Amino acid sequence: MSDRIIKKIIIAGGGTGGHIYPAIAIGRALQKADHQIEIRFVGTAQGLESKIMKRENLALDLIQSGRLNFSGSPLKKIKTLLKIPVGLFQSLMLILKHKPDFVLGVGGYASAPFVMMSAVLNIKTAIWEPNAHPGMANRLLSKLVKKSYLVFEDSKKYLSSLDNKVFGMPLREEIEQAQLQERVKISERLTILCFGGSQGSLFLNEKISDFIIKNPSLREKIYLIHQTGPLDYENMKKKYGSADNVEVHEFIYDMPNQYRKADIQFCRGGASTIAEAAAFGVVPLIVPLPAADDHQLRNAEVVVLHQAGFLFKQSEFNDAEFAKTVELLQQNDSLRKEMALNLRTLAPQRAASQIAQDILGQI
Repeated sequence: MSDRIIKKIIIAGGGTGGHIYPAIAIGRALQKADHQIEIRFVGTAQGLESKIMKRENLALDLIQSGRLNFSGSPLKKIKTLLKIPVGLFQSLMLILKHKPDFVLGVGGYASAPFVMMSAVLNIKTAIWEPNAHPGMANRLLSKLVKKSYLVFEDSKKYLSSLDNKVFGMPLREEIEQAQLQERVKISERLTILCFGGSQGSLFLNEKISDFIIKNPSLREKIYLIHQTGPLDYENMKKKYGSADNVEVHEFIYDMPNQYRKADIQFCRGGASTIAEAAAFGVVPLIVPLPAADDHQLRNAEVVVLHQAGFLFKQSEFNDAEFAKTVELLQQNDSLRKEMALNLRTLAPQRAASQIAQDILGQI
């Protein structure tokens, strides 16, 4: 009996961890469900996928693409436009080479040209959309693709795909497992995880570092794990100086390990960030990224409605109010535990496995 691979699935997209890690979670769930499946990923050189896929030992092909809906010089937009036909041709070559049975686009630069070419070639194709208000690329792609996997019910009204299924945020298996484990406090100090997304947040960096430096009396009571992102890494290291209650990371690859240490999280309101915090019961203090569609604000409002976290609007951020909230959580252990339990009820349930099973039912 032959051991040859009988099914091939390509997952296209990336750029940031919010696209890459859900893609990996879905890929791993597919392989767990059917060991004969071959999974390949398609990304671009601009994103974090090259670094992350190499660490995860996953097959990655690169194509050219870029972002169209940005404010910038006309020259930059022209350069991006010129990449599109190149990316489409590279997508065609990869499709002819690997002959996938199914293609899933997860957003990010590589998703649009690869999904578009796959749909034109009549390959079974779907898109995954993490936001309540889908971006321009997925809104356009949904006119070509029949099926969409969604995190939020609200996304349906913006998409043209006929079959839209809401499964929630796909989480890596080790994060899903955390939902089954009792939360155990590791340190007597309140441990804060500051995570502004895979690229970091200059605003969050400034506010959390100011809080730590201006409150030396809390040094014995608070410990900070701070992912700064590449732009602010050296600056933050200098700012903290010799502070012994802070560890600074440019990028954190092992997020599950850091979530296990943390009690609270200072973060943006991305769907994947909140879903991961919910799985571990790490109470979030959310500053939504200001955006025209306010999808991060809507995410944060759901958390606050369930008494599972706190919301601070960037335009109205008050340093004293933030400090007061952190001190409240440091002093009131029972409140923190209650909010952590509320938060865990918001954690998605096996979304990656549900998406995997749905894909397998089509090939």
